[in-house]
Amino acid sequence: MISFRHITIIAVFISTITAFSQTTYPKITGYFGILHPIVTISNEQTNLNFRDYYAVGFPTGINIWKSSKIGFSFEIVPNIKVQGASDKVTNILFHPGVLVALGKGYTFAGRAAFESSGRYGFTPVINKTVLKSENCSYFVAVPLPVRFGNDHPATFTVGFQFGIAF
Repeated sequence: MISFRHITIIAVFISTITAFSQTTYPKITGYFGILHPIVTISNEQTNLNFRDYYAVGFPTGINIWKSSKIGFSFEIVPNIKVQGASDKVTNILFHPGVLVALGKGYTFAGRAAFESSGRYGFTPVINKTVLKSENCSYFVAVPLPVRFGNDHPATFTVGFQFGIAF
């Protein structure tokens, strides 16, 4: 027969497990990804990656979650362009921003953008965690960069990113 004492012990044990399984905030995570800009549009032209050249970026960053809903992200993105027999780092992007958890593995990142090429702007990003394990998670993202400055027309880009977070 289960007594009041047994029920109390079980209840304390279950609440202890729940307390230890909760995440403590602030929570810091790091990540690394590969970014492929797909198409860039301006009022002068439309450029398609993979057609006349290949461009790739390597976003690397740290996320600091203040709570389960909001956080700050600091990201650096070196970009490489391969065209013909030439390849070079074309740009380094400083990309700070705010993170908003949308639920069901989705996150919105609203980022400011400051490029070493002299361009600036903002980048809204929709991110989805697709596989989560105890030690890391894998994600896909759709960044939508908007850029201005450096005597070039404004541009809008659609990209695809995938990566791993720790």
